[in-house]
Amino acid sequence: MKKLAKTVSAAAIALTVSMPAMAQDDDLVVSVKRLTLDTAARVGMATIEACREQGIQAGVTVVDRNGVVQFQARDTVAPVITLGISKGKAYAAANFMVNSSGLAERADGPIGRVPGVVMSAGAVLIEAGGSVYGAVGVSGAPSGETDEACAQAGLDAVKDDLEMM
Repeated sequence: MKKLAKTVSAAAIALTVSMPAMAQDDDLVVSVKRLTLDTAARVGMATIEACREQGIQAGVTVVDRNGVVQFQARDTVAPVITLGISKGKAYAAANFMVNSSGLAERADGPIGRVPGVVMSAGAVLIEAGGSVYGAVGVSGAPSGETDEACAQAGLDAVKDDLEMM
């Protein structure tokens, strides 16, 4: 019994001594940059304004890098459906880390049929200073390309500030 106790104690000591070295080699946490709510709202409202300048009533959604909604708005007479579509576009862009127009070819595959994923033009990745913050998606214009141009205008409203971070 004493021999077993000594063996277990020796193993426990060896494991304890080696653990700090392991912890130093592996990161235990990850730092993630996020947009503040105020910044997400600035992106969203600048997007709405860009659409209004073209006479377009739109829905806009700003999501974080995981695709979780931070800000969502529908202009006064934009159809209700624009909210779900803008969210799906932003969600897809954030999760695939590309503008949603770059996903159109994949839309007819199995991933394109996942509920909540909209793989058509209309969302831009919010990326600045080497960090991905999320995406902004738009729905309501006659074309996805116009939706995407409005989303880009929303991003442009804060991009210089984000680049300085």
